[in-house]
Amino acid sequence: MKARVVVTLKNGVLDPQGKAIEGALRSLGVEGVASVRQGKVFDVEIEGQDKAAASASLQAACEKLLANTVIENFKIDLG
Repeated sequence: MKARVVVTLKNGVLDPQGKAIEGALRSLGVEGVASVRQGKVFDVEIEGQDKAAASASLQAACEKLLANTVIENFKIDLG
């Protein structure tokens, strides 16, 4: 089973990398960019077909390693 975990900064947390990307896009002439927030994507392959177990395992992985839950949110999509 394939899963995708998307980790993003919580609202209100400063994102200097996003601001740098925003500035670079503007300097390259990309029009209409209002703001940029940077994040991380993890594509994970899970053995087995039990979605509940896979979700629980990924939840634990996010809380322990993949996301800093003090400043980041995460979303798990099981495919």
